[in-house]
Amino acid sequence: MIAYFEDVLKTITDSMESIDEATYENLVNQCTETIQNGGKIIASGLGKNVPICEKFVGTLNSFGIDARFLHTNTAIHGDLGMVTEKDLVIVLSKGGNTVETVDLIQHLLDRETNTWLFSFAKNGKSAELLPDDKILMLELDNEGDEWDIVPNNSTTVNLIVLQGIAIEMAKRMNVTLEDFKKNHPGGGIGARLRGEQIWK
Repeated sequence: MIAYFEDVLKTITDSMESIDEATYENLVNQCTETIQNGGKIIASGLGKNVPICEKFVGTLNSFGIDARFLHTNTAIHGDLGMVTEKDLVIVLSKGGNTVETVDLIQHLLDRETNTWLFSFAKNGKSAELLPDDKILMLELDNEGDEWDIVPNNSTTVNLIVLQGIAIEMAKRMNVTLEDFKKNHPGGGIGARLRGEQIWK
């Protein structure tokens, strides 16, 4: 079992090291500027990427940063109404070939929305729609299961990258612990921020 975890950690580390730092920096800058200019950050995904997007959105909201989740499948059934010209949309798709994903990106481009793609497939159809500087392309050796098909390592990498963006945005926007405290009054974290000792 330990060997499995070691392999997973190596695979994830290798994937993270494949990130183009200039592209990542540009994305963080644009995300921050989007909020400063009155827009919001929207994360969109299908399948197992749904909870990944929701975690990212939840983290941003806890910082007081306006963010929404847009389900790729329901976007074209009216949910596109949440998207404005001021927003930045990050679309997650491992292969980039899902019909719903390709359709969504095309609709976002028609709206002239600032659209980004996270993908692990350089030749995916979604990647063909966007310029290289709007794609965070990641490499992945394997998913970590015996068939190399279960969304496991890919979703973990997406989560790590998105959480990194959220944390960096909070720093750049000078979010304080007091700001965070106002948005998180409940649970163990809320109690800790009130100075209550709940853990030993």
